[in-house]
Amino acid sequence: MSDYSKKYLGEIVLIEIDRPLNSKHPEYDSIYELNYGFVPGTKAPDGKELDAYLIGVDIAVDEYTGKCIAIIHLVNDDDDKLIIVPESVSDLTDEEIRKATNFQEKWFKSIIIKVEK
Repeated sequence: MSDYSKKYLGEIVLIEIDRPLNSKHPEYDSIYELNYGFVPGTKAPDGKELDAYLIGVDIAVDEYTGKCIAIIHLVNDDDDKLIIVPESVSDLTDEEIRKATNFQEKWFKSIIIKVEK
């Protein structure tokens, strides 16, 4: 798990959406069931910008500022994905996060990391 990603837990984060809700994956025959994007100006351990899922916004958006409540960390790949929600959402269970991101994350072994309470 990258300390780089952990610094976003509990923080308000601006994300750019490059794969909006209901858009088609650029390489595979799948549809994005959430807005999916990245934190601009970052560089994750995989060399790309830090990825982010936006949960709780049911329309396609170009960018969003929300709260990072969790990180999905791929255990067999050094990759993290932030879980961003509207500021009015206090928390989601691990099960709610898994259900929302399963359309893409079902192919990977991962753990969910949250702010320690």
